[in-house]
Amino acid sequence: MGVATAKKISPEDYILSVLSPEERLDAAFKVAREAFKGTRLTMKDIDNAVKAVRRKAYGKKK
Repeated sequence: MGVATAKKISPEDYILSVLSPEERLDAAFKVAREAFKGTRLTMKDIDNAVKAVRRKAYGKKK
């Protein structure tokens, strides 16, 4: 019998592999919100940008 070896997987690769494309986009937006907190952009500016990207990515929700 052969010895099973574990393949090293980075946590980032694992997380991305188990998330749906929509969940990945949600995670990216959360990171963006945190990254832009200290800028002149308002949360409304960021939320509007998020909505615009979502509409382009997924179309309008019915």
